[in-house]
Order: sequence, then structure tokens, then C-alpha cells
Amino acid sequence: MGNRHDVPEADAFTRAYWDAAAEGRLLIRRCGACARPHHYPREFCPYCWSEDVTWEDASGRATLYTWSVVHRNDLPPFGGRTPYVAAVVDLAEGPRMSTEIVREGEREGAGPELRAGLELAVVFRDGVPVFRPAP
Repeated sequence: MGNRHDVPEADAFTRAYWDAAAEGRLLIRRCGACARPHHYPREFCPYCWSEDVTWEDASGRATLYTWSVVHRNDLPPFGGRTPYVAAVVDLAEGPRMSTEIVREGEREGAGPELRAGLELAVVFRDGVPVFRPAP
């Protein structure tokens, strides 16, 4: 599956998330008590603290909330990827997610300008969900 050091080590709880990502599916959690979705995956609802939470497939659609172009990062595996775009996106289902924006086949700085509200679609790089401008 490519660079496995890019993916956090799965435990019994997060294995479903990483297995789905390896299949090209983005999962979020939804609370059965208050019905609110959340991301990053937790074993309880961050809004009402209920433990009645389940996995749900996300649509893979999002909008760009904020971003920063990172030119220097000495931590593996990021050093070999600079420059890259670290971002926070609003998933269509509601939760915010930290991620990376990629522009496949283009060098950094080329292609569409990034702007708040830009429509994005999830893609998976070595089993990790990242986003690109929506077609």
C-alpha cells in the first residue's frame, strides 16, 4: 500500500476507518443520540458525550475552509513532499477535517487558484484521504 509510514498505526477502534480508506471510502462517525456527525473518529460523541456512535460513509465532497502552503517540514514523510498544501475542509456532512490539497499531475502553484469555499473531492494517496479541486 505504498508508504505505510504515512498512515497511523491502526488499533481495534480505528481499523475500520483505515480499512475503508484503503478501499477508497471516507468514513465519519454519527451519534445515535443527537444525530450529529463528527470527524476525527472518536469512541464517543464530542457534542453530547454519548457512546452511541456508528460509522457512516461520507460523500467525499467538501469545501475549502483554510489552507497554508508548507515549504519546510523536517518530519518524515513530509520533508520529501515540500511544498505541499495543508488544509482544513468542511465535509458536505458538516464536520471539519484536517487534510492536504493535491493537484494531481500539476506542479505546486499551477492550476486553479485556491480560495475559501472551493469545491473539493476526496482522493486517496497510499490509503490516506486527501482532497483535490472538484471536477
